[in-house]
Amino acid sequence: MASISLSAVQKAYAGNSPVIRNVNLEIGANEFCVFLGPSGCGKSTLLRMVAGLEDITSGELRINGTVMNHVHPSQRRVAMVFQNYALYPHMSVYENMAFGLRQAKLDKTTIDAKVRQAAQALQLEKYLERRPAALSGGQRQRVAIGRAIVREPGVFLFDEPLSNLDAALRVQTRTEIARLHREFNSASAIYVTHDQIEAMALADKIVLLHAGADMERHGSVAQIGAPLDLYHRPKSRFVAGFIGSPKMNFLPGTVTAIDSTGVTVRLLTGDVVRAAVDGSRARLDMKVTVGIRPEHLQLDQLGGRRQSINGKVRLVERLGEHSYVHVSLWEQSRSQVIAKLPGDGGVSVAEPIALCASADVCHVFDDQDMALNRLETAVASSCSVRFA
Repeated sequence: MASISLSAVQKAYAGNSPVIRNVNLEIGANEFCVFLGPSGCGKSTLLRMVAGLEDITSGELRINGTVMNHVHPSQRRVAMVFQNYALYPHMSVYENMAFGLRQAKLDKTTIDAKVRQAAQALQLEKYLERRPAALSGGQRQRVAIGRAIVREPGVFLFDEPLSNLDAALRVQTRTEIARLHREFNSASAIYVTHDQIEAMALADKIVLLHAGADMERHGSVAQIGAPLDLYHRPKSRFVAGFIGSPKMNFLPGTVTAIDSTGVTVRLLTGDVVRAAVDGSRARLDMKVTVGIRPEHLQLDQLGGRRQSINGKVRLVERLGEHSYVHVSLWEQSRSQVIAKLPGDGGVSVAEPIALCASADVCHVFDDQDMALNRLETAVASSCSVRFA
């Protein structure tokens, strides 16, 4: 197994701004780390730098304590699984999986044992004599994974391996990758994706990268942590909006009260939200944004206990187990929130609706879009905000 360390790593192409900015990261042996972010944020470039397929402009990369900046890719003990499979079309599944071992001059008995062991783990035994053209997309991806497994690398690198699969195959193959990592637990893994559901399902650690119009942050790390850390304790509005589906609701307002149990925010609609966050960085009359995830909103059956925001159901997406209810704010038709409610909830389009959320699930972001820290000892109030 191999640990990976990146210290102040940067990548810039000649005459252009850096695409990777000052990345500092520790990936433990046997850890499954996901590089996550929107298209163009540099996550694949960062992966290719670990593989040795891209040069490092500045900074230092270590694998198992050894500096790898100028080490040839073939000497890094890494194996890469590409988005487009990269299989040899004229070779059988067996030959594709054995090719790298033959190049390494291993004996036939060892090659055969390794290929058949990997084929068994990937449920490819009955396809060993087929060529890639006779396989489904999911089977081809498993062959590509098997070709990496037989090399017994210290590090597995996955570059958006599920992007070419349909929805059902993505779920199936994602499950297989997670299972294989547990079974072949002698290697660490880095997995690149733009799909936050894949990241949440697979990762021990997520590295979320910035992208977009803010070029001062483009290619830098927005947050590193376990999946549930990023979900429950996002450090910025960017992180909060990227993790979760549907994305978090954001409501602008002004701080009106601060105490040891949190802050009170008056929204632009004139209504009040109580959030159990650390108010040490807040100040009265400070412009902030309140964030509430759709799944943390619920129907307020009682009503009348708090100041409310008038709302009307604009759209109901009924998906069976749950429904996504789009609520327009009464006096601001362009402002809306989305609530994830039970699928059999009795709500209809054009009807008024009352929603509530407890203080311990409400986030607050300052005027720089940085989160006020959550209070770990927060006690949920019965209803801290109502949309009625």
